[in-house]
Amino acid sequence: MSQLGSDTGDEWKGLRKIGAIGALVAAPLVIIDIVILVLFPQPSSVQAWFSQFQNNWLVGLLDYDLLGIIVYAIIISTLLAVYVTLRQASKSWIALSTTLSLVGMAAYFASNTAFSMLYLSNQYAAATTDAQRSIILGAGQAMLALFFYGPAYVTSFALVSTSLLITSVVMLQSPTFGRRTAYVGIITNLAGLAEYVPVPGLYIAFVGLTNGVGLGLWFFLIGRTLLKTDKALGK
Repeated sequence: MSQLGSDTGDEWKGLRKIGAIGALVAAPLVIIDIVILVLFPQPSSVQAWFSQFQNNWLVGLLDYDLLGIIVYAIIISTLLAVYVTLRQASKSWIALSTTLSLVGMAAYFASNTAFSMLYLSNQYAAATTDAQRSIILGAGQAMLALFFYGPAYVTSFALVSTSLLITSVVMLQSPTFGRRTAYVGIITNLAGLAEYVPVPGLYIAFVGLTNGVGLGLWFFLIGRTLLKTDKALGK
């Protein structure tokens, strides 16, 4: 069997199929996440977060990027499927990209404090003295700082966006995914990195929307390609 066959043949059939399903499930979840943030803007203070969790704990978790946790968990299989599909195009770069993605996701999982905030909101609602509330508010502020402003979150987002940008560039060298998928990925992940450029809020909103919608489209294109590749090589 040729080297190409050993990397993309039937032995990877299950992984490609799982990765394709993961990408096709993640695509609408990314769009839903954007809609949720538009309909339910994130609170601007600890007290407001606690109130939101108490009024509707699910909306609170969704606003706190619950879907981000789910999407990252789902696309791990997609990244591995893309790795085995693209490794003939550039083994070193796609290996680096996959490694950066997994490290970035691990940092994100470690820094997300959504369920800690839900717990603290319940504690705050049950508190009976100002001293107790003050302590809980301080803990809540620490949770917000860790997730939204801490180095782990920023680093994780930068690592994942950089890794997916590398993957998109490698796609240009492979006939499997095609240039359209590659360019969608390049534009999308450049927009993701641009979110951390210190510029006016309207610009940030634009690049954030571009990144979110682009990721949804990119995941869909990747999922569709993986399914087609799986069927073609499975014959």
